Amino acid sequence: MHSESYWLDTAPVFLGTQEGALPEQVDVAIVGGGFTGLSAARALALKGASVVVLEGGRVIGEASGRNGGQCNTGVAQDYAALSASLGADKARAYYQAYENAVQTVVALVEDEQIACDLKRNGKLKLAAKPLHYEGLARTCELIRREVDADVELLTAEQTRAEVNSSQFHGGLLQRNGVQMHVGSFGVGLAEAAARYGALIYENTAVSDWQANANGYRVNTTKGSLQAGQVLLATGACQHGDLRWYRRRIVPVGSFVIATEVLPPSLIEQLLPGRRAYVTSRMIGNYFRLTPDNRLLFGGRARFAMSDSVNDAKSGKVLQAAMVQMFPQLANVKIDYCWGGLVDMTSDRLPRAGQHGGIYHSMGYSGHGVQMSVHMGQVMADVMAGNVEANPWRELEWPAIPGHFGKPWFLPFVGAYYRFQDYLH
Repeated sequence: MHSESYWLDTAPVFLGTQEGALPEQVDVAIVGGGFTGLSAARALALKGASVVVLEGGRVIGEASGRNGGQCNTGVAQDYAALSASLGADKARAYYQAYENAVQTVVALVEDEQIACDLKRNGKLKLAAKPLHYEGLARTCELIRREVDADVELLTAEQTRAEVNSSQFHGGLLQRNGVQMHVGSFGVGLAEAAARYGALIYENTAVSDWQANANGYRVNTTKGSLQAGQVLLATGACQHGDLRWYRRRIVPVGSFVIATEVLPPSLIEQLLPGRRAYVTSRMIGNYFRLTPDNRLLFGGRARFAMSDSVNDAKSGKVLQAAMVQMFPQLANVKIDYCWGGLVDMTSDRLPRAGQHGGIYHSMGYSGHGVQMSVHMGQVMADVMAGNVEANPWRELEWPAIPGHFGKPWFLPFVGAYYRFQDYLH
């Protein structure tokens, strides 16, 4: 069994990394070579800016290449709850931002002709309890009325035809969703950015930066450079001088397994629609098929940081949940087991803007595949002067009380969520 991410293990090799010295001066330095940073680099280079991407490891080596491959519309919170707390106008705008994000991914794949097995299959949210189905029905009605007519509530019988499991009581189908090989997409995105002139340096960690009369002096493990602007696209990164951001981001482990290649007859029996799926529990699961017909199955199996021990323990939890959902997979081999960090905010909405003159976009809270790509392009517009392009510009970002970077409270959060799942 591989302990590497399936996406990273099966992605093509990125050949555009820079091997020489850093440039002395650029218009923009981007810290982080994930989807946000690469998307911003491409967009800024297309605007004529000189851009350098500084990545501490390999491009898309962290969250962008270690996720569950879900690229769908829908905010991280329940839409009805979001509308009730923020009002219909803001809820509608935020939902639309996620719809736009999916279309940004599709347009980028088509414009750059990235070979990543893109398919438009939509997302099905599965009601794990009858009470959850009632909530999905209310949410569906509200979404159809306020923002998206192309959603559909499925009965238990209809859902069973989509997902051959006895666990679910219905589902909410949102059709604006795509699937792709996120590893191939990420490498294709990096190649596009490099093709337009962005300089991408792997294994080049940023230690800190200092403001000066001409912008910022950015210091890395391979020397320093002068940049007029700096964009932090670091997600839940635990390295470097990011203390202000770490107090506002909770790094939560997310864990994934991938089976051996499944026979087409079994896939047709279990998941004929080949959609992206997510369950309605607070500690739930997400799953989908890969382009080569593996079942990828993930979730917050344990409220812990990702490391070799927690990844392996979480893999056993996920395998048990998968077999409970699909007894037909009891004897199927697990080929991959890995983990990564999700950059969670307290309200599970992204944050993007400026702090101390430095631009940032992060906090995607488990919905980063599409939103990171979208916000990379948005931040290129913002840094060129179009502040109104940022859909999250009005959100405040206070520090999380008692949080100073290390999430000591994760076991307590997990216990609370499990209790809520038991009650509701």
